[in-house]
Amino acid sequence: MINVTVLILAKNEEKNMEECLESVSFAEEVIVIDDFSTDKTKEIAENMGAKVIQRSMNGDWGAQQSFAIQQAKHEWIFFLDADERVTGPLVEAIRKIVSTNEKYAYWIKRHNQFRYYKATHGSFRADDVCRLIPKKNTSVVGFVHPAFVYPYKDRYIKEYILHHTYDNWEQYMNKVNKYTTLAAEKYKQEGKSVSFINDIVLRPIWAFFKIYFLNLGFLDGKLGFIFSLNHYNYTLMKYTKLYYLYKSDGKL
Repeated sequence: MINVTVLILAKNEEKNMEECLESVSFAEEVIVIDDFSTDKTKEIAENMGAKVIQRSMNGDWGAQQSFAIQQAKHEWIFFLDADERVTGPLVEAIRKIVSTNEKYAYWIKRHNQFRYYKATHGSFRADDVCRLIPKKNTSVVGFVHPAFVYPYKDRYIKEYILHHTYDNWEQYMNKVNKYTTLAAEKYKQEGKSVSFINDIVLRPIWAFFKIYFLNLGFLDGKLGFIFSLNHYNYTLMKYTKLYYLYKSDGKL
């Protein structure tokens, strides 16, 4: 066992919870912060030995993650999403880091995977995520795309996390709708300006061009084109919602 606390934020993740927890069986402590799931997420996690704390997220990922950090008993914390899996080589890398106790913020590569199809470019290209970090003086801020705040220097390790993304299009579209709403609300709170021409007409076109051409989405064939169009739509929805939050509080 490795003296690290794994922190997992979850809501209705019964399909993912067992495999996720199996992949972190190396950890001496595993804590699941459950956003009052209505399925068997809590039951599965507890049966597999995880500590479950129920707390409402209320759309604030940063606050939920900061709360999770406070619950950890170990000096090192490792964040994992329920739809992610830790690979064997990554376990050994974590073991070495924790044993040597070199205090850095460790960024890890995340590889996206679908059940039946493959998309490894564009919006689904591998990305670096900060996941292994000392607990002391670490917090998280931000609603939709939270960011870690810490006094440590960054380091990148080559081992990776497997990210099992979406099971179906309905799940994908529901997440797009939810995240564009949260992003628009956050922008309004921050007083971010929005222009109909620049942000609703032109910005989505740039978003498509960037994902499809610059980020090589075209190499993923049909899915690459579809996901690039969806990125266009994501950008359009986000700024359209913001525009009408200012105009009419989001009402039509």
